[in-house]
Formats: sequence, C-alpha cells, structure tokens
Amino acid sequence: MFDRLQALADRYEKLSELLCDPDVSSDPKRLRELSKEQSDLQEAFDAYTEYKSVVAQLDDAKLMQGEKLDDEMREMVKMEIEELSERKEQLEEQMRILLLPKDPNDDKNVIVEIRGAAGGDEAALFAYDLYRMYTKYADSQGWRVELMDFSENDLGGFKEVIFMVNGKGAYSKLKYESGAHRVQRIPVTESGGRIHTSTSTVAVMPEVEDVEIEILDKDIRIDTFCSSGAGGQSVNTTKSAVRVLHVPTGIMATCQDGKSQNDNKAKALQVLRARIYDIRRQEEEAKYAGERKSKVGTGDRSERIRTYNFPQSRVTDHRINLTLHRLDSVMNGDMNDIISSLTIAEQAEIMERESMGV
Repeated sequence: MFDRLQALADRYEKLSELLCDPDVSSDPKRLRELSKEQSDLQEAFDAYTEYKSVVAQLDDAKLMQGEKLDDEMREMVKMEIEELSERKEQLEEQMRILLLPKDPNDDKNVIVEIRGAAGGDEAALFAYDLYRMYTKYADSQGWRVELMDFSENDLGGFKEVIFMVNGKGAYSKLKYESGAHRVQRIPVTESGGRIHTSTSTVAVMPEVEDVEIEILDKDIRIDTFCSSGAGGQSVNTTKSAVRVLHVPTGIMATCQDGKSQNDNKAKALQVLRARIYDIRRQEEEAKYAGERKSKVGTGDRSERIRTYNFPQSRVTDHRINLTLHRLDSVMNGDMNDIISSLTIAEQAEIMERESMGV
C-alpha cells in the first residue's frame, strides 16, 4: 500500500511542476486534463502527507518516553502517543479506502428518471415526493437541479419526471438510488383510511459526453410538438418540445422544459446518450451475472431497494438492512446517513473481493 501511496505522491508533485510549465498553461486541453488528474489525487496525497507527519511525531514521542521525565510530562507524552496512534490508524483506514478502484463515472453529473409504477395516482404522487426529496438533497450538497421533462397526473403527481443534477460527485452519491422504491401510507384518494402499498422506480445514469457515445445524425429521427402541463393539457402553442428517436436501438428521449426548440433538442440528446450508455453498461455487467453481487445491489429497476412507511415514520434500505425512524427528515432531503452507509457497504464489499482476488 505504501509503495502505491509514494508513487501517487510522486505523481502529484510532478503534476504540480507540469502545471507551472508555460507550454502546459498555454494548452487549455492539456491544462484541463492535468488539473483534473491532480484534483483526483488530492485527497489521497493529503492523507498520505498527514500520515507521514503523524508517524514522525509518534516516533519522536516514543523516544521522549524513554527519557527521564517528571510525572506530569510523562503523562502528557503518554496522552500524545495515544492520540497519534489513534490518528495513525484512522489515516491507514482512510488511505486503504482511497486506493480502492474508483468508478470512472463517480465525479459526473447525473440524469435521474422517476416513474410512478404500481399504484396508479398514489404512485405518481410518491414519484413527486421522491423528486422533491432528491432536489432538497441536491440543494444541501450545493448541486444544481435542471428539470428536463415531466408528465403529471390531475393530482399534481408525476407519471414520469426526468431531471439532471449538476455537481461534482453527484453520481458517486446518487448511483445507489436506482431501483424500485416502495411507499406504505394512506393515499389522499383513500376514503376508508386504509394503508396502501405503491411503488415508483428510479433510474440514475451518469451524464455521457459526445465522445463516449457518438450519435450520428443519420441514426436519429426528431419530432417536435407543443409542451403540455397537468393532465396532458397544452400549455403553449409553439412546437418547442422535442422527441428524439435513436433508430438503431429504438431508444427515445423527450424534453419540453427548455426555453427553445434547440435547447430541448440538446437536452433530449443528453438523455438519449445516457440511456444508450446505461443499456450498454447493463449488458456488459450481465456477462458477469455468475459472479458474486454487491451488497448495495445491481441498480436493476425491478429490484426493491427501499421502503418508506409513513404511519411508523420509518424508512428501510433492504440492501444493507438499515432502518431509520425519521422519515420526515429523509423526505426533506436529509439522506446523508443512508448514502454514507451504502458507500461504506460498497467499500467493504470491494475490499473483501480484492482480498479474495475476485
């Protein structure tokens, strides 16, 4: 581990030299690439730098322990050794995690699709609640949410909603949300006071660059139409909404929330690229279906990942057997405990696989 960390530190320092080179600073593309590489190494470099400092301080404190000291000084040195030893262990664990293989999509923006599934109007209302939960969580992270397309029911719920979350690390935290979300509560449409169970599905896809998924003009068909509001009612008379069909795959994407037809076309193509990439990724992962699956799930849309029980104010993530009794705060965007627990579970799974050589 320490050989890898030293190589990483050497590379970080070399990048610092390169970024000061006039030839690099005059080349925007190269400057951007090297800056990103150094940014990716920053956290591990800082941890390793602090670790070396802590080890040096710990060695000095242990040397002092062997000297003739009065009782007060001996007690101070003892406390310092305990604190430094604890910090050393924390840094070693942190560095092990930082050296784990990283998902190349982790730093990307994401496109999120939420659809009401089983439960009719109640499922659509829950889809709206999930959309609100994610937008509030994004606000707490300093991310920007951009609505791309939606279809409402008469009660103000979402039959479907598609939006982009722009922010560093958005995919690394929201990727665990793909799957079926189940709600248990008394619907507003229920007159008898009975608890119903409904579901909405969530798909989280990384934003994909043009160079990653190339879409040729000859392979797409573009239709325009008037954007619509609740219940399908037309809300404008200009054909600014855009529907793009990728003929080779049959995959379609629609956008109606932009200010112009060109804006909607660009957003629809973003969604289309993300969907094509997502399907290819799932096909690739299916080749390894016989391998042991991660605790945090496969991201399969049909996999029930979480239950939101309103009568008991309880939310349970079934993948890691985590239950929290503060549903209101979770629905208001306080998702940190859930997402950090899922991240730790994934890291533990990766470490276990690496130790087994899988």
